[in-house]
Amino acid sequence: MRRQTSTSGINPAGSSRALRLDPLSLPVSFDTHDSRADGGVRSIELHRERVVLRRALHGMRMAVNVRVCDFLGVALRGIDDAQMLALVHRDPSLTIPLCVSSDPDEIASAWAMWSDIFALPQLPEDKSAEPAARRRRHNAIRARRPKFLVRRRSGDLLNPANIHQGEREIIARD
Repeated sequence: MRRQTSTSGINPAGSSRALRLDPLSLPVSFDTHDSRADGGVRSIELHRERVVLRRALHGMRMAVNVRVCDFLGVALRGIDDAQMLALVHRDPSLTIPLCVSSDPDEIASAWAMWSDIFALPQLPEDKSAEPAARRRRHNAIRARRPKFLVRRRSGDLLNPANIHQGEREIIARD
């Protein structure tokens, strides 16, 4: 197995080289910016079938394994004067940058290659990228009656239509 050197990921200070990962030389290990992680850096291992994200958060080291099929696709995003390809996940903190370039031909060819290698769809640039509303979960048990009330018949005592024909209403008086 071949691995790329750590210089292929996060750029050293003063480097003008943009992020470009080679899709044909997987697995790839690189570091990228993570504002919530300790030190502001997270380590990513990118394989054909899975992605491993390693970071430390408040002194606790963690590794997150995510299958590639759990990602939504390879998306094209516009940043300043360049464009970026990213492996997009439903959780934005798991989205992984793949390539940054200002050359449209290079981005188009890299987009097709990453999409083919991961067997994921190409997601176009979305101008109105808003997070999806949280789905409310339906709790089936909440609507059930308690077990001891299941045998009893439910009814409305205030509705006179519930009194059957031939029955008298009994009113207790003191």
